[in-house]
Amino acid sequence: MTLYQWIVAGILVVTSLLLIMSVLLHKGKGGGLSDMFGGGVSGGLSGSSVVERNLDRISIVLSIIWIACIVGLSLLYKHSI
Repeated sequence: MTLYQWIVAGILVVTSLLLIMSVLLHKGKGGGLSDMFGGGVSGGLSGSSVVERNLDRISIVLSIIWIACIVGLSLLYKHSI
């Protein structure tokens, strides 16, 4: 693996973990996994709609970076062989 592949793979791992955490912090619409794992943590934060909007924005930005890393890593692998 080249240096660029390591860097993009590292960014992919970090954004994957952050994306998982941001999705789990969202307020649940029903009695799903978000209530089981993040119910106590997000209970104090989910009362404000500003927090939800900011969490939505963070999730969207992280998902765009995540997709760009996957495309970039696949292009780097394709052209390195």
